[in-house]
Amino acid sequence: MPNNAMDVCTQEHDYQHQMKYPIASFWSNRQQGFIHGKDNKKLSWISLTSPAHNKAILMVNGRTESAERYQELFFDLFRQGFDIYSYDHRGQGRSERLLDDPHMGHVEDFQDYVDDLHSLVEHFNFNRYSRRFILAHSMGGAISTRYIQSHPTHPFHAIALSAPMFGINMPSPLRAIAKPLCKTLMRWKKHPHYAIGQSSYQRTPFIDNNLSHSELRFEWSANLFDDNKDIQMGGPSTQWVWQAILGCEQCVKEATQINIPLLLLQATQDTIVDNNAQNHFIAQLSHTRQDAILLPIADARHEVLVEKDPARNQALDAIFGFFAQ
Repeated sequence: MPNNAMDVCTQEHDYQHQMKYPIASFWSNRQQGFIHGKDNKKLSWISLTSPAHNKAILMVNGRTESAERYQELFFDLFRQGFDIYSYDHRGQGRSERLLDDPHMGHVEDFQDYVDDLHSLVEHFNFNRYSRRFILAHSMGGAISTRYIQSHPTHPFHAIALSAPMFGINMPSPLRAIAKPLCKTLMRWKKHPHYAIGQSSYQRTPFIDNNLSHSELRFEWSANLFDDNKDIQMGGPSTQWVWQAILGCEQCVKEATQINIPLLLLQATQDTIVDNNAQNHFIAQLSHTRQDAILLPIADARHEVLVEKDPARNQALDAIFGFFAQ
C-alpha cells in the first residue's frame, strides 16, 4: 500500500520552502514541446519522467488552467513513482489561442477537446508502462470521461476525477433556459463574445475566492498567473457555455460506456460544478460497474488538489490507494 499523504506529500507548514527549492528544481527538469491537435491547433505539453518508473499518470486540467499550476501535485505524484504527462487545452495556457481576444475561453465544439486528448495519447507511448492512469480535474474530468467513453481501446487501467464538470452549477431557473439562451445570444452576435457576466482576466482576492480554503496555495497560483501574461485566462464565451453543457450531458447520458475503474472525488463545498450531476453519473455507472467510487471530500471547495492539507491529503490518499489496486 502507498504511504500516507500526510507523511510523503508537501504540507502547508513547509509549503513555501518546498515550492521555492525542491519543487522549482524538479520543475526545471521537465521536458516540454508542442503537438498538433484537431484542426492543426498547437497544444503545449510537459512530461516529467524517470527510467526507474514503470507507471504513468496523464493529468488533464480544467478550464483557465495550465500544467504550470500543478507543479506541487506533479512533485508529489512523481515521488510516488509515477511518470507525469500533462498539457494545456486549446485556447488556454501555453497552447494556441483561438480568438483575437486571448483571454476569452472558447471552443467551437466540445468534441475538439476530446480529439485533442486523443492526439496527445497517441503521441506518447503509454503502452510501455505496466500501469497507466488518467487524473483529471473539472472540465478535464468531462473531457477525459468523453475520451474513455468514445475510445474503448484506450490504454488506461483506471481514471480518477477531481470535481468533474458533469454539470455547471447555476440557479435552477437559469439552468432551464441556459441552452436556448446561449443559442439566441449566438444568433444575435455573429462573433464570439463573453457569456453574460464574464470578462477578461482579473485576479481574484483570496477572501472572495470560491476555489480553495488554502491561502498559501491560492496565492501561489494567483501570483503565477499574474507574473505570466501568456497563461492568463478570463471568462468563457457563450459558445463555450453552450458546448460545455452539451459535453456535460453526454458524459452523464453515456455513463455506462466507461470500461475501467473510476474514482470520483466530490468537493462538498463546490459552487463551480453541479454535484447532483456527479451523483447521477455515479448512479448510472454503478448499474454496470461495481468499481465506480464516489468519495465526498469534506470541507473542500472546487480545487480539491490545491486545498488545505486535510482535504488535499484525503484526496491524495484516495488517489494513491485507488491506483495501487
